[in-house]
Amino acid sequence: MPLEPNRIREEKLLAKIAKGGKIETLEEMSDEYREHLTNLMSMQADSELAGAFGYVPWITKSPDIKETLQVAQIVKDEVRHARVMYRLLEGVGVNVDEYYKTHNFSLRVDADDIGTLRAAADKRVNIFYYPIDTWYDFIMFNFCMDRGAGHQLEDSLDCSYKPWCDGMEGIFKEEEMHMAHGDQWAKRLAGDPKTRGELQAAFDKWYPRTMNIFGRARSPKNAIYRKYGLKKRDNDEVRRAFAADIRGKAAKFNLEVPAWAPIASKMSEEPFIPG
Repeated sequence: MPLEPNRIREEKLLAKIAKGGKIETLEEMSDEYREHLTNLMSMQADSELAGAFGYVPWITKSPDIKETLQVAQIVKDEVRHARVMYRLLEGVGVNVDEYYKTHNFSLRVDADDIGTLRAAADKRVNIFYYPIDTWYDFIMFNFCMDRGAGHQLEDSLDCSYKPWCDGMEGIFKEEEMHMAHGDQWAKRLAGDPKTRGELQAAFDKWYPRTMNIFGRARSPKNAIYRKYGLKKRDNDEVRRAFAADIRGKAAKFNLEVPAWAPIASKMSEEPFIPG
């Protein structure tokens, strides 16, 4: 049976979403809904995979055998998250094998600050272009970025596309474990005068980078995502929730929260969805 005209599908889709319904099939999607859904899921998939590749060196460079296993498990989790998301993308018509072959998810930049810009054509959020050079970086990536990802992923847990909601349940639980890993080590390193300074320096580096992932306040793109039920909150609302969470944790560990100011002229239209 041929598809209904796009305008009719759009009207039916918006009416269903307005009533709290979930979209489950391609046939229900308007072209616009499918485009925005694909964009957001691609951002998460690419971020999950690029994140995993960035962690890989720390399997062999971790401080002890326990952490070798822990880092390996985190890498496995992130690759699994990426595969979940790429399967969802296959379901909306993306040729994932072709896409995977044409992007370098191991790419990292040799720069202290790229603001909110992307360094390549993949969809990863730009924090995943930075290398993780030290164990302190690895811990602060868990502490800051996994926490930022968790705040973003809350919207996906109950978004309008049911297959995405279903896939997010397990992903979210594992991201909480990664965050807990960062918290445990941050507490340990901050509590030792010999390591506290290096941990604070890593915090000074990764906190502003994480604050840049959320996108512009009152972004027109975010408004479209909310219209389609793919996001629930404005970018800045999510950023404020993350910042409040970080302030509470930092106070417990006697860490000083670094200063941050938005880059108004370059702030991305697109919020992050990771992991």
